[in-house]
Amino acid sequence: MKVLILCTGNSCRSQMAHGFLKSFDERLEVESAGTEASGKLNPKAVEVMKEIGIDISHHTSDPVEKYLYDEWDYVITVCGGANENCPAFPGKVKHRLHIGFDDPSHATGTPEFIQSEYYRVRDEIKVAFWKFYNESIRR
Repeated sequence: MKVLILCTGNSCRSQMAHGFLKSFDERLEVESAGTEASGKLNPKAVEVMKEIGIDISHHTSDPVEKYLYDEWDYVITVCGGANENCPAFPGKVKHRLHIGFDDPSHATGTPEFIQSEYYRVRDEIKVAFWKFYNESIRR
């Protein structure tokens, strides 16, 4: 089973979703990419995932073009920008889904509030991708 998770910058939400899916089932082939990949991981995303035992620090932030000609069981967008700008895949895509989340890197306010947004989004991603995994992959 091959899953590609798309976000705009591929630094935060898609990386967390990638980490969760691999933690649910190591046999899955999971990649993440960005429609405008930043080339780096969001350090707060790495931090909040590490706190729950999932190390995404070795992930890379890659452009979606790297994966366009591959075959995918699922291509999942996790932000509105990637959903609206998702390119056509000349490779075969069996299922195209959108499971959207707020971008915690856009949060403003106190450091505590900003940190709480990373936790909130991380936990929402976990719940949504656990549901996706159980209903669509694990069956």
